[in-house]
Amino acid sequence: MHARDFAAESLLIEQEPYYQPVGTEVALFEAAYASQIPVLLKGPTGCGKTRFVEYMAWRLKRPLITVACHDDLTASDLVGRYLITSNETVWIDGPLARAVRCGGICYLDEIVEARKDTTVVIHPLADDRRCLPIEKRGEVLKAPREFVLVISYNPGYQSVLKELKHSTRQRFVAIEFGYPEPGLEKTILMREAGIDGQTAEKLVKLAAMTRSLKGNGLDEGASTRLLVHAGKLIAKGVDPRAACRGAVAQALSDERDMLIAVDELISTLF
Repeated sequence: MHARDFAAESLLIEQEPYYQPVGTEVALFEAAYASQIPVLLKGPTGCGKTRFVEYMAWRLKRPLITVACHDDLTASDLVGRYLITSNETVWIDGPLARAVRCGGICYLDEIVEARKDTTVVIHPLADDRRCLPIEKRGEVLKAPREFVLVISYNPGYQSVLKELKHSTRQRFVAIEFGYPEPGLEKTILMREAGIDGQTAEKLVKLAAMTRSLKGNGLDEGASTRLLVHAGKLIAKGVDPRAACRGAVAQALSDERDMLIAVDELISTLF
């Protein structure tokens, strides 16, 4: 039986990802990394959590392995499993084991989407033990100093069924993310979407209007990501109203009355 090798170099981020700090998040992450403390990122969808992790991986020069968590994610999906190939049994590391072996950053995105029995496997990595038991191989991986575990979730979508257990969250340093202030969001849109300042300013105003509807027909307002999508469509020559309807309104709701309301907001700006 063999274990397949893993090339960490292929996961290094060579070019600096564009990221605009909005507070002390960079200093907090670096201090947590130096102290070997895992990090929890919490905030609404599309506010820059994933881009932040990519930026920190580049900044710290560590390989980054990202896992999009979902209902069917099993412990074996994270840790690894035996597979039979060419008449031999081969052990294949899961993303969590890969990150531990190469001293990288393992980012579990939207951790509350995973089954609770699956998230338990991260507990030994997220406390002073800093190890990953691989029961099927009778092996315990000890995390090197360079390894860091990062998880994220959106508190706005929490419910009785999807809530981060206290036994999990209290192992982490938490960094809260929100949407950038208007001036910074405008700068981000101009840079990311390639649009002029006036168009970016209108998109930022549209976002503020939709965010004020949170809890009054919308689960969440327009994220910075959605604004970037709309801006890119506009930059390609799409009519601004059509771009905002497709990239913002339709992405926020399927309800006819709410779509009409958001469309009216779009019409006041474009």
